[in-house]
Amino acid sequence: MRRSTATGTARSHRLRALIAAASALFVVIAAAGCAAGTDAVATGGGTFEFVSPGGKTDIFYDPPAERGTIGKLSGPDLMNEGKTISVEDFPDQIVVVNLWGQWCGPCRAEAPALEEVYAATKDNGVAFLGINVRDHQRDKAQDFVVDNKVQYPSIYDPSMRTLLALGGNFPTSVIPTTLILDRQHRVAAVFLRSLLAEDLQPVVERIAAEEKQ
Repeated sequence: MRRSTATGTARSHRLRALIAAASALFVVIAAAGCAAGTDAVATGGGTFEFVSPGGKTDIFYDPPAERGTIGKLSGPDLMNEGKTISVEDFPDQIVVVNLWGQWCGPCRAEAPALEEVYAATKDNGVAFLGINVRDHQRDKAQDFVVDNKVQYPSIYDPSMRTLLALGGNFPTSVIPTTLILDRQHRVAAVFLRSLLAEDLQPVVERIAAEEKQ
């Protein structure tokens, strides 16, 4: 009987240790954001994680003359079926491109901040464009927009095919990701994390104030 009790106690300790380890892993994953590798979507293979220089989550491309361009980024309008929306719809404007999914906790957390910065900067030639990814139920993604009172448009792209326009030069493997395109639609900054308004707005305003180079 004593041996059985000791065995049960050992099992209990191991179970508690496993639960603690799983909880710690969940916290790490949640803090890092929602991974969504484009390789896995495009090829059915494993997830590719972009590793930024020095592990940075905030990346800036300066001077402007050295910024890279993207391909034609366009796709179906999430809220208006039958309509297509594109970065090219915003000529000579700063374009803040945000990759998001309603399934992603950090995306839900940053939605009010993005809307706040959009409202504060849209009169200065700044446009926002969301790219909704991995939401195979369109109505749920639409509900996210309505519930969070998001006023700027989003491309509906459950397969993440539109991200091919970003090429291999810019990270697309972490959700949420936010890219800021300058007035010539070159990539000026990338954020590989959920944002606060005070993180995003000063960068948007700085890039909006640049002279064309």
